[in-house]
Amino acid sequence: MNKPFKHLDTITGFFVAVLLISNIASTKILDFGLFTFDGGTLLFPLSYIFGDILTEVYGYSRSRKVIWLGFASAALMSATLALVGSLPPAQGWNHQQAYEAILGTTPRIVVASLAAYWCGEFLNSYVLAKMKLLTEGRWLWMRTIGSTLAGEALDTAVFGLVAFSGVLEPPLLVTLMISNYVFKCGVEIVFTPATYAVVKRLKQIEHVDWYDRDTDFNPFRSSVRTSAEGGATS
Repeated sequence: MNKPFKHLDTITGFFVAVLLISNIASTKILDFGLFTFDGGTLLFPLSYIFGDILTEVYGYSRSRKVIWLGFASAALMSATLALVGSLPPAQGWNHQQAYEAILGTTPRIVVASLAAYWCGEFLNSYVLAKMKLLTEGRWLWMRTIGSTLAGEALDTAVFGLVAFSGVLEPPLLVTLMISNYVFKCGVEIVFTPATYAVVKRLKQIEHVDWYDRDTDFNPFRSSVRTSAEGGATS
């Protein structure tokens, strides 16, 4: 039988909120000491932390559903902002240029953002689930950091190449990608103690510790294996 979870919807809400806020904040480029990156980079790493928590506690199948929900939400937001920007402004509303400058992202950036998110999040969830089986549930820090290193690498590479290839000079593009990658992975490492605390507490509350032993890792599947099928340890 499907087991009701107390906090799965809460983690899902935070995950989607972080994703959408990061996309809007990305319109500003920041000079952050040694790093130069878009504003969304300050918050976006938290989506990987929430992704780690989802997969570690609730399993890949449920994490897959949340990733698709985030993808659909980001696509809807981008489409809505583009539609609003294309419609004629009301007489007396003189902020069209400001709207386009902040929210009027180009189709290429939208495609790059969605593709990078999809590839990175699914790789992150897949690697964490597989590492949990290989380590027999030990060394959570290794799984969260290792999966993030893989997921963020693919995310950063896909976004940089799709969004800026042929636009930025190769040295600048490489510098931007490295800065983003190092900062985002650094955030994951710094938040590791908090991730440990949240995961431990959720497992106690939900009475579940999911192992994806028989999971179909196809990202396009929609089914969720229940605890009655042998995936979870209570």
